Amino acid sequence: MRSSRRVFPFAQGVSDGTETAGANGNTRRGGDGGGDGDVGGDGDGVEGGGVSRRQLLGLFGAGAAGAAVGAAGGASVATALANASAAGAPDPSRAYAFHGAHQAGITTPAQDRLHFAAFDTDASLDRDGLIGLLTDWTNAAARLTQGLEVEEGGAVGGSDYAPPADTGEAQGLPASGLTITFGFGSGLFGAGDGASDRFGLAARRPPLLEPLPRFQGDALVPELTGGDLCIQACADDPQVAVHAIRNLSRIAFGRATLRWSQLGFGRTSSTSTAQATPRNLFGFKDGTANVKSEEQAAVDEHVWVAASDEPAWLAGGSYLVARRIRMIIENWDRVQLGEQEQLVGRSKGAGAPLSGGTEFTEPDFSAEGPTGAPLIAPTAHVALAHPSANGGTRMLRRGYNFVDGNDALGRLDAGLFFLSYQRSPQQFIDVQRSLAADGLNEYLRHVGSAIFAVPGGIAEGEFVGQALFT
Repeated sequence: MRSSRRVFPFAQGVSDGTETAGANGNTRRGGDGGGDGDVGGDGDGVEGGGVSRRQLLGLFGAGAAGAAVGAAGGASVATALANASAAGAPDPSRAYAFHGAHQAGITTPAQDRLHFAAFDTDASLDRDGLIGLLTDWTNAAARLTQGLEVEEGGAVGGSDYAPPADTGEAQGLPASGLTITFGFGSGLFGAGDGASDRFGLAARRPPLLEPLPRFQGDALVPELTGGDLCIQACADDPQVAVHAIRNLSRIAFGRATLRWSQLGFGRTSSTSTAQATPRNLFGFKDGTANVKSEEQAAVDEHVWVAASDEPAWLAGGSYLVARRIRMIIENWDRVQLGEQEQLVGRSKGAGAPLSGGTEFTEPDFSAEGPTGAPLIAPTAHVALAHPSANGGTRMLRRGYNFVDGNDALGRLDAGLFFLSYQRSPQQFIDVQRSLAADGLNEYLRHVGSAIFAVPGGIAEGEFVGQALFT
């Protein structure tokens, strides 16, 4: 069982990256998927120079001290809060609707922090027990996303002689934009032999929900791979995200066991045009060409499973690919700037394609330099991941940076936790195969992998995935 270390919660500033799988093929490689710039993930740090939660606490302390001398301290705090709001800093009171046509946490503007968890169902669990677990998870998630405890009474309102219903570490904290997204792994549908179909779901297995093929750079660790169920909790406060996974894991006791989990900080893609482009741990902007929620036609085409697709119960949902990509940070940090930019195909500062223009200028892969060589090498990440090299394939990435301490050799255990949502897993597969020639592969190792079918939205009174059981 993977227990990811709590390193990210207070590393508040990493907010830039490239995209890796899907959207447009730019600087983020991550060995994973393909968008325009996606080496690592999706992350969204405090945007636009906004003030972080920890910094705000410091400001309040400074304001209180100033108040003892005069009123200027309070004015300073008010000014700082106004500036933070104007700069687009996350609103801690923001709460996203849990119920709707699609699950939140997919096209939702990417939050600052992630806690992702994959579970294995216990051997004793039967169909009714699975439905009960999903119902309990749904009821708790609907409350948590609104800034409430998992149930009435919560952490301190129950009996003194029983464990509290809520673990309590989020008491007094607002919703902080929390979204909770659920997914189903292939193990939920049995092994295909009929004998292991203990939930009676084999006939309803999505035909596309198959293990991913082996890719260039794969060095997968079984303990970081797979899972029958998954939960993605994203929030602008790390404690809120951790609290959600902790309590949902607790609810699952005796029915499902945590297989592995991952904390993430600093989104590595933007999922809304209102968000600034973040950076990954290679220092490049990540997510420039990602599918944005405002591109409704693109989202419908590339992200959501249509009613005409199979199976019908998955309509309005998506397929989630999760990849833990270890970045060989120490080797990368010794590469000359010019070579780094050639490998990515973009400038490290502005994020513009090497063919010229600004960050959002479309790359010109035919442009040549004085010697007649392409300005963007055919093996650059941008070129290989771009939709023009992959039959128009795009996907929506929501990855995050991670730093889980260091390994036995003293190297940072760091990289990109890549998450992509797509209408078909083939979109990810096509782009990832294209990236086999990517020069960034020398600096990447894919150590964890999983794929999940993400059901459509949840109506009031329903539980997640209810259509699967009807």
